Amino acid sequence: MTELEKCLAGENYNCHDPIFLEFKRHARQLLKEYHCLSYEQKSEKNTILQQLFGHIGHNVSVGQPFICDYGRNIYIGNNVSINMNCTFVDCNTITIGNNVLIASNVQLYTATHPIELSERLTPNWSNDSNEYFCQTYAQPITIGDGCWLGGGVIVLPGITIGKGSVIGAGSVVTKDIPENSVAVGNPCQVIRTINKP
Repeated sequence: MTELEKCLAGENYNCHDPIFLEFKRHARQLLKEYHCLSYEQKSEKNTILQQLFGHIGHNVSVGQPFICDYGRNIYIGNNVSINMNCTFVDCNTITIGNNVLIASNVQLYTATHPIELSERLTPNWSNDSNEYFCQTYAQPITIGDGCWLGGGVIVLPGITIGKGSVIGAGSVVTKDIPENSVAVGNPCQVIRTINKP
C-alpha cells in the first residue's frame, strides 16, 4: 500500500511522505490567495474553493480566516455556511451534507495518534529519516444534512453527526451523535430529540 492508501484506510502512515508535503504546499498556496480576497469577491473565492476542496456544492460560504491541512479531502454539499476561524484537519475525509451551519472557531480533526507511548513513537526513528517521530493515523468525519454546529465545537476523528442534529457551543464530540438530536457538553451528550414528525 502507498502512504496515501494507508492514510485513507485509517492505518498508520508517514505524514512526511512527499505526497502529503505536496498536498500541504498546494493547500497553503490556495489559502494564501483566498485570504487576500475581500468579502465581496465571492466569485473569486468560489473559484479557489473549487480548486481546494474535493467537492463543493452550490451556495457555500467559508469565512476568513480558514485553515485546512490538504483541502482535497473536504466534501461539502449545498447551502453550507462555515463561519470565520474554522480549522479542518482533513488527513482523512470530512464530508459535510446539505443545509449545514458551522459557527466560528469550529475544529474538525481527522488525524490522531496512538494513546500508548510505546505505540505512539515511531520505531527506530532518527533525525536522518524522513518520517515523523510519532505514529499518525486518520479517521473520517461525517456531518449529516441539516446540522448546526455551534461556536467552538470540536469534533474528534471517526465521528458521524446524524442529520438534523444541533451541537451546542463549546462541545467536544467524542462519539457519534444520532439524527435529530440536541447534544452538548464535554464530552458531548444528547439532551433531547428534535425535528419530530
